[in-house]
Amino acid sequence: METGVYIPIISNYGFKATFGNEADSLFLRTALQALIKSDTPIQEVHFDKNAFEALTIDSRSGIFDLACTDENGSQFIVEMQLGFAPHFVQRMKFYALHKFNTVVERGEFDYANLPKIYAIAILAKSILPTAHFHTVANLRSETGEIIDTQMTFITVELAKFNEQVAEIETDLEKLVYTMKTLHTTEPTQYPAFWNEEWLKRAIDELDTRKMTPEERAYFARVTAANAEAVKAEKQRIIEVKKETVKNLLALEILTIEQIANSVGVSTDIVIEIQKRNE
Repeated sequence: METGVYIPIISNYGFKATFGNEADSLFLRTALQALIKSDTPIQEVHFDKNAFEALTIDSRSGIFDLACTDENGSQFIVEMQLGFAPHFVQRMKFYALHKFNTVVERGEFDYANLPKIYAIAILAKSILPTAHFHTVANLRSETGEIIDTQMTFITVELAKFNEQVAEIETDLEKLVYTMKTLHTTEPTQYPAFWNEEWLKRAIDELDTRKMTPEERAYFARVTAANAEAVKAEKQRIIEVKKETVKNLLALEILTIEQIANSVGVSTDIVIEIQKRNE
């Protein structure tokens, strides 16, 4: 991920400096309000320490996990996924149900007074068969009628967001545009809404020109660690593909071209593996 003057919000460092900024939660509170499409401002958020300490990049190139609670007891889980994750919906359900079970285990279980749980996923790629970049899902009937809103799944797919600055009106659109373009935008090309206080504070946290020596050192360490994690993951994927090619060759059913297309590798790689195993 290329970085210019501004650190990407969707990077490990950027996510922690903006969504995970405990010293100044204005950006997080406004972002959450926009993501759940609420007209009521969120006044307070309390971070779940145990979850936030796990913030890292995992073997699936995802950034996880920020969990917090607002002043009304509503529970929020925010996940980010940089790579392609076709089964990420299952992962969202796992985290939401884990949060639900945590509420029950704490003795707060009451059918009449269950807290709302929002599982929010921000994805760099597209995974849903929907046209819009922002999807809100609840338990519904076969005719689309709402059955329950206690648990809500919200997905933002950055790849589907194509609005231009002149078309942007809502806080949700401002948030997604900023997440997608901040790190590739020159300071002289600021959209006017980046001067809104909630976004301005977050952008200042990501401005490399304003970093202290300690922040620069920390950013360098995080960037290096992330680069190693990504490199290791790419190598793992290559090895998995090679093993898949080897297994398909052993079946002696598909042609070299068919195997290459199925696995997503070049025919040269398939031929090389075939020769190696002759």
